Amino acid sequence: MFVYGTDRLTADKVIAIANGSLKGVLSDHVISKINASRSKVEIMAASSKAIYGINTGFGPLCDVKISPDETSLLQKNLLMTHAVGVGNPISKELSKIMMICKVHALCKGFSGIRLEVVERIIYFIENDLLPVVPEQGSVGASGDLAPLAHLFLPLIGEGEFWMDDAIVPAKSVLTAHNLKPIQLAAKEGLALINGTQFILAHAIIGLSKMAYLLDLADVAGAMSLEGYQGSESPFKELLHSIRPFKGNLEVAKRMRMLFKNSKNIKSHKNCARVQDPYSMRCIPQVHGASRNAYYHLSELAEIEMNAVTDNPIVLSETEAISGGNFHGQPLAMALDYCSIAASELGNISDRRCYLLIEGKYGLPRLLTASGGLNSGFMIPQYTTAALVTENKSLCFPPSADSIPTSLGQEDHVSMGSISGRQFNQILGNIEKILAIELMYAAQAMEFRRPNTFSEIIETNFKIIRSKVAKLEEDRMLKDDINALIMLVKNRKIIVK
Repeated sequence: MFVYGTDRLTADKVIAIANGSLKGVLSDHVISKINASRSKVEIMAASSKAIYGINTGFGPLCDVKISPDETSLLQKNLLMTHAVGVGNPISKELSKIMMICKVHALCKGFSGIRLEVVERIIYFIENDLLPVVPEQGSVGASGDLAPLAHLFLPLIGEGEFWMDDAIVPAKSVLTAHNLKPIQLAAKEGLALINGTQFILAHAIIGLSKMAYLLDLADVAGAMSLEGYQGSESPFKELLHSIRPFKGNLEVAKRMRMLFKNSKNIKSHKNCARVQDPYSMRCIPQVHGASRNAYYHLSELAEIEMNAVTDNPIVLSETEAISGGNFHGQPLAMALDYCSIAASELGNISDRRCYLLIEGKYGLPRLLTASGGLNSGFMIPQYTTAALVTENKSLCFPPSADSIPTSLGQEDHVSMGSISGRQFNQILGNIEKILAIELMYAAQAMEFRRPNTFSEIIETNFKIIRSKVAKLEEDRMLKDDINALIMLVKNRKIIVK
């Protein structure tokens, strides 16, 4: 079990809670923290002193005092007026991850929310009651206002839930579960919609995808190098020990593992070739740099998972600090960095595909023995080139932009929600590019038989061939490409 508000949350634990393999619970200690924080809010709400978000309006209306009688309506209005997201809904998994991260933050005891609200969100998580959240509309400060408002509208009987693949009104789902809408109290609406959980959820999903794709890129690169009959010497441990970037060292080590006991590598050890092109020779430096970016985002995302990012932060019965913990810049900049890093995995993969169809070093042009009548593997590289360029266009950093909102009160925003969405779009394209490289590499390896390869590469060769046969004569490659994309998406290629 995972204790919300106490245990340390990680990306793996978030995903485990989301898929039901780990149960999130409240301890007595956490419940007491939630109740103590709530008591502080109630004292401040009854006070004559103006305290932002507790007995005042929001944003540019922070100078308008709200009476205790109007408090509940204010919180309800807050959710409804901020639910202005547009575009396609985010995935159900992202909605669930947002709720998990929000519960953990609320359970830290600095948000002043009532226990019954937290328990209702946990009920949604455990019963797969997943709110419908549009993907567009957040500027990433005061956090992810629009998506979080949509996420929590069902608490008050508004908004929508997913029911399988259909979208249904929240009221009907609550009725089916014998649940009454919650009437929000002072500070609660603000605690719910302030925060970075939309940005964070995209970072968590992206990191999970990127971890596999980094390993897969090494495998695809190794298979391409085997097909190309390149040299293994650029991966020697001593070479990388004198420039010891963490990612580079890891990739070089993995390449040595991927070439272990390869008869093909040994078969051309004394050939006349002096060096390989960069996309083969510099795999540790390029893939390694992408790993370094991944490590950086992982570190920052874990800090954010265990942080309190709503506003104001309740410190005592007399003090609630209206600060900027909701600002998405720390994640936004790292997400943009990781977008570039992910894009580079596709950039170098496309170059390896190109090398394999050039017709050098014993490989036939376009990887077909009967070129002319047959185009072989000429055209799939067009697809990788298109995807690579699309990714380049997605690498513009949204965090470098800012448009003032809220009548200038929120005059610098992170745009981190766009960073998170672009990061995942790029990763989706990388899945396709690497799938095509695997198809090219397997075809190139056919021309190196009867040489054999390492155990892991031979295993992956068989996995690929179980879905895609060797190309002898031209055929429709669309189905082959889609089959390999599904192998990648479902993580069926062995990477370790």
